[in-house]
Amino acid sequence: MAAGEWVLHVDLDQFIAAVEVARRPELRGKPVIVGGTGDPTERAVVATASYEAREFGIQSGMPLRTAAKRCPDAIFLATDAPAYQEVSDRVMAVLREFPVVVEVLGWDEAFLGVTTDDPEALAADIRREVAEETGLSCSVGIGDNKLRAKLATGFAKPAGIFRLVQDNWWDVMAERPTDALWGIGSKTTKKLAEAGYHTVLELAGADPADLAARFGPKLGPWYRILAGGIGDAEVTATPYVARSRSRETTFQQNISDPEAMAAEVVVLAKRVSQDVAEEGRPAARVAVKVRFAPFQTHTHSMTLPARTSDPAEIEKAALAVLGMFDLGRPVRLLGVRAEFLSATERSASP
Repeated sequence: MAAGEWVLHVDLDQFIAAVEVARRPELRGKPVIVGGTGDPTERAVVATASYEAREFGIQSGMPLRTAAKRCPDAIFLATDAPAYQEVSDRVMAVLREFPVVVEVLGWDEAFLGVTTDDPEALAADIRREVAEETGLSCSVGIGDNKLRAKLATGFAKPAGIFRLVQDNWWDVMAERPTDALWGIGSKTTKKLAEAGYHTVLELAGADPADLAARFGPKLGPWYRILAGGIGDAEVTATPYVARSRSRETTFQQNISDPEAMAAEVVVLAKRVSQDVAEEGRPAARVAVKVRFAPFQTHTHSMTLPARTSDPAEIEKAALAVLGMFDLGRPVRLLGVRAEFLSATERSASP
């Protein structure tokens, strides 16, 4: 990057919970958990939790029933996607008032391409303006690429600013576990540890050939690149485009009948087909998610012979993918997802 060019990552603090607290000020300072219909006796997972609730070990993706056991006094609320989208749009509008390039990542985060001699001062201005215009708090990570800016935000939270660049990368990251890297999850971290790579520094010094042999010719060497803090620095102002549209159902009682599962997949496929039609882009792949009792989740997918928005074709593919599963166990959740081609894939396709 040229001198004075930076990537900022703006991340709204406890976004969904913050929106709910803004609507209900009496909830401020209390443990708030948002997910499903807001009924912790039903099968659903935590969408987000306030910092007060997180002190009890509650995390996104955790079953609501588990969250209720850990924090019996928590206040449970139903998710309200339209409300979150409306607030997100307001925040992104505030960011676009600054002399920056805004690349929206989702409801609660965005990369900013910035040219300034004082990124911390700009970050402080952004934090102040977002708070004044929306009442929400945000954290800002400053980096010389997207990877470092994204990771910097984690050190900035809550409500702070942090710079992570080449000059301080090893001081900050060297001894941290590999799952501290954006793009490496718990399963990969376990496999890396089994291979002898426990820290970011160890992974950065790994033999690329060894990583390629263990994790594949693309993923293996890519993990080493991540450990060096190397990443894309280009921020584009293209509108956020969904990569997929999905629907899922969590059953309040496990189902074991394969015919009942197939019937539910048909219903979900029809709903996804409607979403695809509204999106105005044909689906390229169809995936099915199955969560077996007690909580094991597996996903299979298939590439469609040709991109389509035809509900019959999407339904046919979803049923075919469902047939890839061993359905001899009780099921607690089913999901269907239609995936679109990325911009790169579209440009490469005939």
